[in-house]
Amino acid sequence: MRYLPLTDTDRGEMLQSIGASSIDDLFVDVPEVARLDGPIRDLPMHASEMAVEKHMRGLSKQNLAAADAAFFLGAGAYRHHVPASVDTIIQRGEFLTAYTPYQPEIAQGTLQMLFEFQTQVARLYGCAVANASMYDGSTACWEAVAMAGRVTKRNKAVLSGALHPHYTEVVKTMAKFTGDEIAASSPTVQAEPDNAGLIARIDDDTSCVVVQYPDILGRLPDLAEIAEAAHAKGALLIAVNTEPVALGAIQSPGELGADIVVGEGQAIGVGLQFGGPYLGLFAVRDKKHVRQMPGRLCGETIDADGRRGFVLTLSTREQHIRREKATSNICTNSGLCALAFSVHMTLLGEKGLRQLAAENHRLACLAADKLAAIPGVTVLNTSFFNEFTIVLDGDARQIVRDLAQDDILAGVSLARLYPGVEGFSRGLLVAVTETTSEEDIETLCSALKEKLS
Repeated sequence: MRYLPLTDTDRGEMLQSIGASSIDDLFVDVPEVARLDGPIRDLPMHASEMAVEKHMRGLSKQNLAAADAAFFLGAGAYRHHVPASVDTIIQRGEFLTAYTPYQPEIAQGTLQMLFEFQTQVARLYGCAVANASMYDGSTACWEAVAMAGRVTKRNKAVLSGALHPHYTEVVKTMAKFTGDEIAASSPTVQAEPDNAGLIARIDDDTSCVVVQYPDILGRLPDLAEIAEAAHAKGALLIAVNTEPVALGAIQSPGELGADIVVGEGQAIGVGLQFGGPYLGLFAVRDKKHVRQMPGRLCGETIDADGRRGFVLTLSTREQHIRREKATSNICTNSGLCALAFSVHMTLLGEKGLRQLAAENHRLACLAADKLAAIPGVTVLNTSFFNEFTIVLDGDARQIVRDLAQDDILAGVSLARLYPGVEGFSRGLLVAVTETTSEEDIETLCSALKEKLS
């Protein structure tokens, strides 16, 4: 428990030093409607340490841990097995450094790791250059939209309706401050992605087209077709990947014509971690765009004695160059999460990643076949990797809540992702990874069969 030693006298002296008459003066910029008008209801003003600890332990017992349930949650955050060796290696002294490795002579371990990480991401994405990571997938998505605007000198981004809604909202939020036009569309629950509808929205003002691969419903859009249409209009294709394990089984976005590839790296090495911190991945297919990339890049060099060494090669961040010339205001990279990703990827190797992807797909196919045999369940997808959408004869959100009471986390209801959107109430997004046992699949099928009977 954090110990807060300040007395009322201490607080008074601090306020006097900064010229404030009360603590309320510190919040004058917060609109009154957003401020509390009194103490939080039902929260005691004080309690003993022992009482608080006991209360918090009681609250923690209400949680259902992923390892203690039949777990089918996905939608951008995936439960994979992270070897214990990852945690051991990331704690080694060679990888410890200050907040930013400005002094390469004392940060060689960190810099080399980031260099190797960049290489892994570039190969995974089928690109020429990757940066040293971003904060997470959603902010990396926005940075890609902003970069496309710089490259094309246009400010209209066309977003696929099957882009993760949280990513869409981040892009819309950031665009409020830049003046970019965001052409988003409503998602449709159908077996195949609406490539034709997306392509029809590309015009001569479009800077980029943003497509998720696999998409939010688990489907696999034809990136090559979309890339050709985007390039014909002078626009860039941005591919978003939230499940990097999928790229051990399907073609990389760069190979299919994506100009910028971004995504979430959480699935490899990082773990669910209660929702963060996570890891944004960012790469470009053409080296000529490297100076428009956000964040930092590490490079290989030779020191004064002719030995191989590593340095920060490019840092297009506002801390390093004049603010108005910066490509991004990102402050750092997700160094520890990038290290965990890189260690896990190194342990897997190309062969291991492909085997992991194959096992994910095998179990997902098994689950889809068994679910499709249940009366009242329809599998929507004709193609998928380890995540697919089912349509239930009932309210999916309520069914998810009911099954959670039996320690079954059945998936993410589309109504949760798209609240208030008509036609989504019966949709359920189901994710299956190598941590899902065949017994877990049987448990889900039995529970659904009983619920829908």
